[in-house]
Parts: sequence; C-alpha cells; structure tokens
Amino acid sequence: MKALIINGPNLNLVGTRNPEVYGNQSLDEYFSKLSKKYEFEVFQSNVEGEIINKLQEADNQNYAGILINAGGYTHTSVAIADAVEAIETPVVEIHISNIFGREEFRNKSLLAPNCIGHISGFGLKSYELGLEVLKK
Repeated sequence: MKALIINGPNLNLVGTRNPEVYGNQSLDEYFSKLSKKYEFEVFQSNVEGEIINKLQEADNQNYAGILINAGGYTHTSVAIADAVEAIETPVVEIHISNIFGREEFRNKSLLAPNCIGHISGFGLKSYELGLEVLKK
C-alpha cells in the first residue's frame, strides 16, 4: 500500500510556527519515523495550483489513497475541493489541530464533502491515523 501525502501552505513551518497549536516536531522528522511503518510520498506546496496539479497527476498513479492537509486552503479553495471531487483516488482530509475548536472561519471545510473521511485534532498522529484508514 502506497499513499500520497499532500500538504498545503505553511505546513513546511510545522515545528517552528505556533508550537502551541502544531507542536515542536517538524513534519520531516515525523515523516522520517513514520516511513519505517508505512510507504508514502510527501508533496508540499504553498501554491494552490501546484496542489491541484498534484491531485490530478496522482489520480493516474497507483496510490491506495491520498491524505491532504490543505492548510488554509481547506476553508477557501473551491478549486482544490473541485479537484478532490474530480479524481477517483480516495482522499482523506487531515489536520493537525482540531479545526472545529479554533477560529470560526476554520470550522468550515470546503474539501470535506468530497473526501472519504476527515481526521483532525490528534496532532501529527492524524497522519498515521489517515494512513491506517487507507491500509484497510
């Protein structure tokens, strides 16, 4: 089982940005440990169009599924939501923090209706939980 993890804007700063929300460990460190248990590729971009291109490109490959943490685009990008809806590869929405316990504007996900599931609020472990879902 091979998965693709797509991370959106500012997730390259996890470990240094708002450690009280996202923790002190970088995603690179976390994914290095996680790669001992799961097979996955990681793509990160701060650019909306690059995320859309990666979703469309990934649909033509043999991924068991895609985990997407679209960061702030979760709440604003109709285009990314449309791309998730347009592909056949299953997509699980992932968030490190509990988006429903934060600012009101973060309580709405445009992607969620097009995903097979949503995992948020478990810190970096949200990624492992998503990979477990795709394994089944």
